[in-house]
Amino acid sequence: MKKSNLDLARECDSFPYYEDNPDEYSRLIASYYKFLLQSESETRGWIPNWVVEQMPWTSDWTIDHEKRIVSPKVPIDSNCTSDELHRRQSIVIAETLQLARERNVFAVLSGWRNELYPVNTSSQIPTSIERAGSSLFGIVTYGVHMTAYVKYQNGIKIWVPRRAKTKQTFGGMLDNTVAGGISTGENPFESLVREAAEEASIPESIIRSRAKSCGMVTYIYIRDQRAGGESGLLQPEVEYVYDLELDPSVVPLPADGEVEEFYLWTIEEVQKALAEGQFKPNCAIVLLDFFVRHGILTFDNEKHLIEIVSRIHRKLPFPTD
Repeated sequence: MKKSNLDLARECDSFPYYEDNPDEYSRLIASYYKFLLQSESETRGWIPNWVVEQMPWTSDWTIDHEKRIVSPKVPIDSNCTSDELHRRQSIVIAETLQLARERNVFAVLSGWRNELYPVNTSSQIPTSIERAGSSLFGIVTYGVHMTAYVKYQNGIKIWVPRRAKTKQTFGGMLDNTVAGGISTGENPFESLVREAAEEASIPESIIRSRAKSCGMVTYIYIRDQRAGGESGLLQPEVEYVYDLELDPSVVPLPADGEVEEFYLWTIEEVQKALAEGQFKPNCAIVLLDFFVRHGILTFDNEKHLIEIVSRIHRKLPFPTD
């Protein structure tokens, strides 16, 4: 069955809304613990009950089953500045995930990256977590996604890569021209410069002079088997979106083995592949956002436009600063 544009938005932003189904929302919320950082009251993520049951917690954690809260518990002394507190919490999280990895508790940790994601972004030295373990804690993660396109007299064409079949997540699916996660200490644009060179062999000079920031998309994705590891883990995300108009002479090329090949497709070819479910879910909504901004999706040809735009710009129930 072909997927509509609304289907694609719902597939990526798959966590239910209270307004749509209060009973289903309440049932699902009851199956998570809140993840808080020490000395904070804001919820940083949602941890499934079964993760709380299986994680090899140590005495460096507070597990409050009555309030359904999980939080690091590190010593605070006179030398413990805010940055030091975040550093200590990062160590506790790292040691716990490493222990779970050594014991083969969670399949998702088999995709260990040795790459850190920030749990909070407002601190100069944030609390950080191994990328492969971020979905176990349900924290907000951040990425960059860029759509490169070429203008012709009869319309535009988009550069579309196919992910390598050997990738741990969404192997063999279609992607955005350049996409990747933002690591601790990286800002979005510098992440884009790095990813463009690594994934598509696009020179830094082109990215710095021509890439345009176009906002972001936000959603809460419930992971399935295509994402690798356990299904049902939460992945709230903020993806910074960029456009890049390329000269026809500039051809993206695979560089780091994560992409098999690039296709230069018409809008109709991209829409056909979207309807067939060939795109990675979050890459599909980045393209929907591109179509809206470029006047390809309008009220005249998409009756669900308002819901689509709302679903791909979800207000997240977690702090993003």
